[in-house]
Amino acid sequence: MAYDEGLAQRLREALADENGLSERRMFGGIAFMLDGNMAVGVSNDELMVRAGPDRFDEALARPHARIFDMSGRPMNGWVLVAPPGTADDADLAGWLELGVSFARSLPPK
Repeated sequence: MAYDEGLAQRLREALADENGLSERRMFGGIAFMLDGNMAVGVSNDELMVRAGPDRFDEALARPHARIFDMSGRPMNGWVLVAPPGTADDADLAGWLELGVSFARSLPPK
């Protein structure tokens, strides 16, 4: 399955200074990992954000966000953000903060 390479490149550039950054093919797209924990990724043309359980409701309340649902299995703590929600660099930065913050709260793998 293809994913939005332009969005993936924007994520690479925004996360370039993060320690422990790696990329992994996941969910038919690409995931950006920090010390082995997923923070964000791209699936088709949408941003995947691992918000975590404590900030999940906050994430869902943001414009253009919806529950990340893999084949009828909603993933608690994960959201997908439609392209209009990441078109602006400031909006993308807000989503990145959410995903990075959660990934950094977990022990390294």
